[in-house]
Amino acid sequence: MIFAGLFSQAVAHELQPSSLEVRQLTQDRFEVIWRAPIYYKKPHPAKIQLPDQWQTVGKPTIKHLPDSALHRRVVSVPNGKIAGGVIRFIGLEATITDVFARFTWLDGTEATAIARPSQPWLNIVGKRAGWQVAGDYTLLGVDHILSGFDHLTFVLALLLIVSGAKRLLITVTSFTLAHSITLAAATLGVMWVPGPPVEATIALSILFLASELVKVNRGLPSLTAQYPWIVAFVFGLLHGFGFAGALSDVGLPQNEVPLALLMFNVGVELGQLIFIAAVLIFIKALRKVRIQWPDWTQQLPAYGIGSIAAFWFIERVSGF
Repeated sequence: MIFAGLFSQAVAHELQPSSLEVRQLTQDRFEVIWRAPIYYKKPHPAKIQLPDQWQTVGKPTIKHLPDSALHRRVVSVPNGKIAGGVIRFIGLEATITDVFARFTWLDGTEATAIARPSQPWLNIVGKRAGWQVAGDYTLLGVDHILSGFDHLTFVLALLLIVSGAKRLLITVTSFTLAHSITLAAATLGVMWVPGPPVEATIALSILFLASELVKVNRGLPSLTAQYPWIVAFVFGLLHGFGFAGALSDVGLPQNEVPLALLMFNVGVELGQLIFIAAVLIFIKALRKVRIQWPDWTQQLPAYGIGSIAAFWFIERVSGF
């Protein structure tokens, strides 16, 4: 449980990206809304710095939500021209979260951009080309899966249970197909499931696989070992709703919905493949180390995964 507690501290904020929306209200006025996620159970340390020529109209407001803070203000921009301006996020370089921005003009034109810890500012441009939008959402998908420790822990448990390259390929493909279906359905508004119950149930799915891994290590019958693609598909549907939660936080450009949704999913799959390759390489290297491990160490991964999943479940249920 000590390990689970330490691990949970690293993911308590769930690493959700921040979002910025700049929407034109009149010819020279814009609404600026910045959603700053809770960071390690504290307010996000980054501060937004708008261009000097943008003058705030009225008093800025802050609305505190369970998982974030909404910073809202209305600004007056000379001649209504925001292109060429630079928005900075002071302190973002000391975090591990991105800021996904969308700019919307009165005529419906939209543009997107991403600020990262390595580049904590946004250069405002006009409407972006399709390949630029595709690149942004692909990177967003990769970032989300590689920082989504619960999803990666689920995939890790599958890798440890399933034997054989062919069976592993079918299992991963089944998981991919399933979460792609619910990701699309939830993002497009066809289906909706409350976020907190989904996150808690995802933790339970990991706990289930941990118990299955214990059975496999003991040579006992296991549903997942016998029918891994079925288990992966069923739980993949659930994990798709979890992916949709992150995408709904930043939204989709209305004129690029199919492309953005597709490329976000591609990014998720690329990140997943990177993780799988890294784990397989690590396991192969570990097997080459000529050490006589005690028998009890065989169960360490299963009990470690199970402890983390149990902690996540209790933490998420208590947050309802």
